[in-house]
Amino acid sequence: MPRRKPSTPTEPAPAAWPRPAKIAFIGSHGIRKTSALLAFAAEVQRAGRSVELGREVVRDNPLGINEGATGEAQLWVLVSQIRQELELARKADVLATDRGVMDNYAYYLRSCGGTDEYQIFPLVRRWSRTYDLVVRLLPDVALQADGVRSTNDAFRDEVEAILDGVLPELVPAERLVTLRASEITSRFDWFAILVRLAGSIGATVSQPDLWR
Repeated sequence: MPRRKPSTPTEPAPAAWPRPAKIAFIGSHGIRKTSALLAFAAEVQRAGRSVELGREVVRDNPLGINEGATGEAQLWVLVSQIRQELELARKADVLATDRGVMDNYAYYLRSCGGTDEYQIFPLVRRWSRTYDLVVRLLPDVALQADGVRSTNDAFRDEVEAILDGVLPELVPAERLVTLRASEITSRFDWFAILVRLAGSIGATVSQPDLWR
């Protein structure tokens, strides 16, 4: 009688993931959004899920950035943000974006003197519903020069004040997580945010075992 081959352990199959999920990290500039994005993406990968990153498009803006940006310049940023998300949305289990239409809309309103010059609010409101979770970072850290973004505190405060006003109209409370920028350290529990994102699409994730 032939000898039976010893069974080999197999990795458990990932829990069902019904559709791609999207999370945006938003707020004004210089508040560790990119650091948060990268740390969260690493947590997604450790949990056995694929992730695509949507980078901040404003740095490619050919029309100007910072305090002197025009309404047209900020419109370019907002439309480019949507275009990028359309391109990346179905490439992975999770799309994590550095900014969303909500904070880009705040910059746009400031550049237009507080008026919706190009009447884009209906698009912004509709697109805001495509985010399964939004993480807003609050500016409790000092601005640092990076050679690109403004270090003007008044400019950042103006953007934050506008975002305070428009965000409740764009993102329901159950889809919003608010954190202080100073909380974004190596000790932050990104798995809890991933669990919440997974729950928003009816999925579950297992705590990653780094020693397996």
